[in-house]
Amino acid sequence: MILFPAIDLKDGKCVRLRQGEMEQTTVFNTDPVAQAQSFEAQGFEWLHVVDLVNIPVQLGGGIRDLDTIVAWLEKGVVRVILGTAAVRDPKLVCKAAHELSGCIAVGIDARDGKVAVEGWSETSEMTALELAHRFEDVGVAAIIYTDIARDGVLAGLNLAATATLARATSIPVIASGGLASIDDVRALLHSDYARLEGVIVGRALYDGRLNAAEALALIAASRKKPVA
Repeated sequence: MILFPAIDLKDGKCVRLRQGEMEQTTVFNTDPVAQAQSFEAQGFEWLHVVDLVNIPVQLGGGIRDLDTIVAWLEKGVVRVILGTAAVRDPKLVCKAAHELSGCIAVGIDARDGKVAVEGWSETSEMTALELAHRFEDVGVAAIIYTDIARDGVLAGLNLAATATLARATSIPVIASGGLASIDDVRALLHSDYARLEGVIVGRALYDGRLNAAEALALIAASRKKPVA
């Protein structure tokens, strides 16, 4: 299991939104580079945002064409996340996943089980599972599943929905939205969630609810012994 610290950038600052609402923005750091370096120093193995430091980075947000994907990869981003494009232009995802092996993830942001697009401003009629099945066997590296209702409110992860999706697809699934404490990390290490590749954490790290050293040590220990 991988713990992905999240940096959301708005106006050049590290922010967290409440359920994706731009009007409900909290600024946690005015220096994104310093924040990224802080996460690296704390021992994180990945960063969920942009190529600022020497740990692998996955990047999402408004990416709609192959040229943009390639440009980010050339700048050092390891994995590009396609969200709205996965719904609007599935051929792009398939082409990118085929040509850029291991570098493409699909972001599935769900509201009441239905996929939201365009920065969560629109909800489609497609279910998360239908979207995941669309990309089976095309080379997608991961699915990042976000429960919008949980994002930024520290309400705990929607483990049931995330685990259901993970069991229904062969694509590795990363949980996102709502991780609030070390108890959520412990829960993720249970055998019921063994298929999950990792989890993204944002607000809980910034406001101190989650101790990075404790969480990373717990994950490291779990890798050395069978999952409970």
